[in-house]
Amino acid sequence: MSNAQAALAEITVTLPDGSTRAYPRGTTGEQVAASIGAGLAKAAVAMKIDGVQRDLYLPIERDVNLSILTARDAEGLDVIRHTITAQLLASAVKQLYPSAKLAIGPTIENGFYYDIELENPLTPDELPKIEAKMREILAQGKTVTREMWKRDEAIAVFEKRGESYKAEIIRTAPDADGVNTTKGHVSLYRQGEGDAAFIDLCFGPHVPNFAKITAAFTLTKLSGAYWRGDAKNKQLTRIYGLAFATEKELKAHLLMVEEAEKRDHRKLGRELDLFHLQQEAHGSVFWHPNGYLIWRELEAYMRRAIDDGGYREVKTPQVMDAKQWEQSGHWGKYRENMFVIPDEVPNTEDSGPIVSSKAEWMALKPMNCPAHVLIFKQGIKSYRDLPLRIYENGCCHRNEPHGALHGLMRVRQFTQDDAHIFCREDQIVEETKKFCELADRVYKDLGFTNYTIKLALRPEKRFGSDEMWDKAEAELRTAVLEAGLDKAHGFEELPGEGAFYAPKLEWHLTDAIGRTWQVGTIQSDRVLPERLDASYVGEDGEKHRPVMLHRAIFGSYERFIGILIEHYAGKLPQWLAPVQAVVCSITNEFDGYATEVYEALKAAGIRAQFDNRAEKINFKVRDHSLQKVPYIIAVGGRDAESRSVALRTLGSEGQQTLALDAAVQTLVKDCQPPRAA
Repeated sequence: MSNAQAALAEITVTLPDGSTRAYPRGTTGEQVAASIGAGLAKAAVAMKIDGVQRDLYLPIERDVNLSILTARDAEGLDVIRHTITAQLLASAVKQLYPSAKLAIGPTIENGFYYDIELENPLTPDELPKIEAKMREILAQGKTVTREMWKRDEAIAVFEKRGESYKAEIIRTAPDADGVNTTKGHVSLYRQGEGDAAFIDLCFGPHVPNFAKITAAFTLTKLSGAYWRGDAKNKQLTRIYGLAFATEKELKAHLLMVEEAEKRDHRKLGRELDLFHLQQEAHGSVFWHPNGYLIWRELEAYMRRAIDDGGYREVKTPQVMDAKQWEQSGHWGKYRENMFVIPDEVPNTEDSGPIVSSKAEWMALKPMNCPAHVLIFKQGIKSYRDLPLRIYENGCCHRNEPHGALHGLMRVRQFTQDDAHIFCREDQIVEETKKFCELADRVYKDLGFTNYTIKLALRPEKRFGSDEMWDKAEAELRTAVLEAGLDKAHGFEELPGEGAFYAPKLEWHLTDAIGRTWQVGTIQSDRVLPERLDASYVGEDGEKHRPVMLHRAIFGSYERFIGILIEHYAGKLPQWLAPVQAVVCSITNEFDGYATEVYEALKAAGIRAQFDNRAEKINFKVRDHSLQKVPYIIAVGGRDAESRSVALRTLGSEGQQTLALDAAVQTLVKDCQPPRAA
């Protein structure tokens, strides 16, 4: 063989550490892994070729960048989860319920699901039986191999087997060449041999052998799901499962889920009498007195924060002419999420006129920004007036899909702690830095010391020039660095995640059980001032466009209260607790002194209640502890004689005896709200 022929027979593989290795053309991922080390060969479940996941046993025919995936990698674990749902779960169901028709089985965060049509509905009691069958199949150590079938042949096979959903997927799938596709063919995976082999339609990749599945998994729940998400189609049974690299990780996740269920804000909202939701106002919240006290305290806290930050509070209309929304761009980009009056409107494009011979179309505001621009435009603004910080506790309405609504976390009517800062180009970094510092204080005051800041960069479809986006992204990045929050809060950048009109900084809070919540944002917008013709007179006497910084810290009061409830499991900080103290008389004989204690607390500004029910004191203590009251004060004969109280703090063992004046002073100090300045 000549040197040229030998060179053509070899390929160069570049590994993640930048090193390169030469292999014969046609070498598989399995062989590459084995050449690196026996441990890697044993752990390998799939490979990535030039960033695309592929089956481990496929031959490599050209020079590539190669990564070997294992269960320790997020993508490797995802391949395992995919194999568990598409091969183990699907084949187990087919063995137990031969008439079942398989639809789709993707992976999701922490696990997987499969949508299946069954003659008789499954019950949760059947999940252990299905899981046992999955483990039986797993123990057989079968190989899973990829085959490329002609589309017509694949359709015929699935129709013969009664798998109408698989046949429909193939008929409607686009036919194109690609890394994992071949024109005119589809990808199937075979488990076992002969006519009894289990065959499923799948894009892949999969673990090549069940012996490589060392992950811990379990089936968790059932739900209904319409085929292709359309309520006009048949409802299928969706089987959910979890899978983690180790049993320890699975158990930790299950404990977290159990804890999350205990903390569910909807459950605690009922138990603590905070709020309720009902069909008559679907997507809007009925706040009860206790819940609205939390709202009022947060609102007062935020007002102190914005007053200290130089904001000027405003109030804008709920309903505005549709022409205003057309001019701002929301009519064309956001119309389907808006409540319009009347509720039938012309179908116009972003640039098309709104025409009606019968009425003027109006819309409930889905956001506050256009109204704040209208306030800015009242009167001539000078460069000396900037920055102008306009704040509103603005009630907004968005027509969220029925199925997307979720307690306080996703509603149709909500109130934002919304502000817009109109500033000059040279003020952007300083204003963003100030906001970063304010947000940091607010989150820490509310118990969230662990959070990350992320910079969402330009999406593919966007308004504005590349130069504009370069400037806006650099300004936000610089502000985080100058505020000194980058290293402490895991600053990272998210390519393609920005809004269509502006990049944004996002705050992701980590709660008490490790979940993350995206809440605050600040966006640097040069688009809306242009569309709505906002301007100020510069030092040169000419008109200039302001930059508009959209910012919020809570995001919405509803959602943030839901997050607080779950973060604290209903046991809110003393200053936020709807009832801060309850005075309980041990017997009605001491109601007189108990009343005096109660009145002293009220006079000191403590939100107190008086419980003189004819119940035993242990019953009262337990009852108010379940209601998460921070302080329970028991009053008996000795207390009346010595003018003292027995003070019990929620979550602590025992009680302490304090003089009445000392107890009042203690509660006043502990219940003092933070200043946020």
